Parts: sequence; C-alpha cells; structure tokens
Amino acid sequence: MTPVRALTIAHVLDAPVARAPERLALVGRSGRFSYGELDRAANRAAHALAALGVRKGDRVAACLPNDVDIVIAFLGTARLGAIWVGISKPLAAPEKAYCLRDSGARVFLAPADVLESLAAQRESLPDLASAVEVAPGSFARAGDETRPALELDPHAPAAIAYTSGTTGFPKGAVHSHHNLLLPGAVAAASGTYGPELRQGVLLPLTILNLMVLGPLVAFQDGSALVCIDRIDAEGVAEWVRRERVGHFAAVPTILYDLLTHPGVRREDLVSLRRPEVGGAECPEEFRALYRERFGKEVTIGYGMTEAPTAVTRSDGAAAPQPGLCGKAVPQVEIRILDEKDRPVPDGEVGEICVAPATRGPWAGVYTPMLGYWNKPDETAQALRGGVYHSGDLGFIDERGDLYIRGRRNELILRGGANVYPAEVERVLAEHPAVAASAVLGRPDTRLGQRVVAAVQLAAGASAGAEQLAAFARERLARYKVPEQIVLVAALPRNAMGKVVKRELEPLFEVAP
Repeated sequence: MTPVRALTIAHVLDAPVARAPERLALVGRSGRFSYGELDRAANRAAHALAALGVRKGDRVAACLPNDVDIVIAFLGTARLGAIWVGISKPLAAPEKAYCLRDSGARVFLAPADVLESLAAQRESLPDLASAVEVAPGSFARAGDETRPALELDPHAPAAIAYTSGTTGFPKGAVHSHHNLLLPGAVAAASGTYGPELRQGVLLPLTILNLMVLGPLVAFQDGSALVCIDRIDAEGVAEWVRRERVGHFAAVPTILYDLLTHPGVRREDLVSLRRPEVGGAECPEEFRALYRERFGKEVTIGYGMTEAPTAVTRSDGAAAPQPGLCGKAVPQVEIRILDEKDRPVPDGEVGEICVAPATRGPWAGVYTPMLGYWNKPDETAQALRGGVYHSGDLGFIDERGDLYIRGRRNELILRGGANVYPAEVERVLAEHPAVAASAVLGRPDTRLGQRVVAAVQLAAGASAGAEQLAAFARERLARYKVPEQIVLVAALPRNAMGKVVKRELEPLFEVAP
C-alpha cells in the first residue's frame, strides 16, 4: 500500500478521516471512537489545553492509564505544537516530581490518586500551572471542535521520553514529530500489519515508545487501536477475544502466561498473529510454546528510548542464540564502534551506534533524537559524529545480525579481563531454581573489580549460593564466575521493568 507520510502528529488522522471517517479508530474501557469522532475529540482536547494556558512549545505531562483519554490528550497536545511528557505511574512521588520539574511541565493530567500522592511535592514544581484530575472517559468531552490554526515544523520537538534512570537521574530524550511518525510510516509502506489488523497496546502508553508502536502505527495504517488495561493472562485474553486484537508488543512474561494459563482457551486468541517481544532473553521453553501457537519463531526487537523504539528485529532465519537481536530495521544502520569511534570488524565487540540507513528506499530519512532536555553536554556526547551512541555493547556477525553483550557502563574489568554481566546472567538463568539475576562489578584494590551477583529464586525453588557458583563454574571461565552471590526475595526494578543495579550495591562487601 502507499505509505501515509504525515508531516506532523497533528495531521496523522487526516488521511484515514478523509478515506473513511466512520471506520473504528480507538477503543478503550471508557469508549469507542470512529476516525471522525476521534478527530473532533482531539480538537476538543487541544482547545481544553489551550484554555489552561498551553501554547506552542509548552510541556504537557500525563500519568494516565491505558484508555481513550491518554490517546486523545496526546493528539490534542500535538495539535497545539506543545510537547508531550509521559509520566509512569509506578514511579515514586519524588521521581514523578523530578520529571515534571526537569521538563518544566505547565499542565499535568492524572487521576485523583496520583495528584494526591504528589501534594507534598507541589511546592517544588514552580512551572506547573495546572494539575488536572482526569476521570476515565472525561477528558475533552465537549468543546470547540475546530482544528487549531498553527504552522508546525515536523522536525520540532513533539515529546520528551525520560530514560529509565538505571544510573543517576533520568534524562529526557527529545523527539520530533518526524522521529515519532517514521516507524509507523515504514510499517505502513511495507504492509507489515495492514488496515484490517487491529493493534493492541497493553504496556503503559505513558512510555513514549508505546505511543509510537500503538497509536502512531495504527493511525498511519488506518486500523483500530485497542487500549488494553490489564496485563494478567485472562484479562489480556478477554480483550483479544472481544475486540479481535491481531497484534501487540509485550514482554516474555506476559506472553508466557497468556499461552500457559488454564483459564485461557485457544479460541480466545484466534485473532492474534505473531505478537512481538522485546526487552529480555527468551528461554527455549517459551520459544517452543510460541512456535506451537503461532507456527513461527518469536520475533524479538532491540530498541531504546533514544531511537525511538526498535532498531533491530529478528526474522527467525537465524537459530536462536544468546543476545541475538536480528537485523537493522529499514530506516537505520547499526554501526559497531570502538572507544575512539572507529568501526570494528564483524564479530568484534564494540559500542552499538545508530545512524540513518545509507541504502534502500529509506536511506537518509531517519534522524537521531534531538537531544537530552536541558543537557547539552550529555547530548553532545551521545550524538557525537552525527550518530546515536547507545552505551550498549555488542557485535554484528557476517550475516548482519546484531548480538547484545551488555552495557558499556556495566562492563566489569576484572584483573584486565572483560566480563559482560549479560553473559553471566544468561548462564545463571539456565539453573532451574533461578528466576532472575543481576551481575555487577564491585571495587577491588588488587583486581580493579570483582564479579558479584544478586539472585532471585523461582517460586518454591531452593538453591544455595555455593550451588549456584558451582553451576556457573561448569559453564564459564573462572574469572567470570561471581565471587559473591546474594539471594534476594525480588530484584529492584524501575517503571520499565529493568533491574536497578545501583540499589543492589550495598548488599556486597567491598574489598579493602
């Protein structure tokens, strides 16, 4: 099909409205909207925000559940040329306040309980003019339905996505309208999904990448977006069955539960086609379940807040291997660079960097993020040479497949030898008693760093630290084996589900 090449998010509904205004566009717990109705609701949202003083370039923050309001507010924000900021609900009140303060948000949209939890932080938010309570289905229910008359630049800031903050404070990655629309334009042009396939979104829409992969993909295809507000197996199955959801992106745990829960029938998932998985390794047991249900290998994507979304995707052609993330998506090129930003040979580990594609129909179209909000030094470092430096370590094989080997800032230098935490974590995960682990380096006077690990056991399982170390010794070089293993009830995680390793550091002794 011909790609829908909307210049700005403000105009993303124009083509489907012109073609079929009565076609279903948006479904949530609180309502259903055709494309014509959604277009008018977005205009009402824009005028409601304007009445609160929002102007072009102002920041509008939202901490709303997966329902129709968050999508309508996002579209309304774009129609004013304002900048969207998603605030994740699991963040603690000081963490939410940090994102609001750092972005200088003028308006904050949230349910009553979130606003109440931030009451003690209110004085630390001098730029916040309005904190608006949004009840389900209530946002911009009535008002002016005319499109705001504004000239908008497709390369101007459209949204700020805060990084997960695994070290220090989160940074706000700024993306243009162009950046956010490009993944959907590529998907529409390639016929990846098509207008008849209903897109579901069950991970939080406060995460900008999910806005890109959900609404902005669906609307450029002219398909329906289904806001799924549950992540338990029976709840997801109910949404899939009732709304005939054809695709969504999820983490392995959600899909595993969906495919194994006794309360989920095979016919509940008859409409679902090859859901995508990101953010974690997939054990063979899960791959086998996926293969049996969908008849193909699981599709795994590797992406990042700064991209935005996926930059590689596996196609099932290569046999599953640890760290395999597939080939670059059409609009980007993956470069592996050394510490002096020089390309390294295939098979050699270096920093994973993202650049515009130099070949094919999408050559030169991709642009990196605009930078980190109010952080010029970090921006210059991340975007040096005109490419985005991810901080992740990996290599590309002779077939062009990318393999992840961990974070550069998590690389452990033990006695001059490199230890990649992801490699050790994969080995520990092979032990039947291990649910999850986090491997990190701790200072050591003689060696520089020692390898240590925190391990969360599976429910009902038992294993001792020495037993786990012995298991690792059989599968790893001796210098990679954790010298100290601490068992924890649960690993600390942030709003994106990533382990916050700095919170584990006090558990380990530091060598004198």
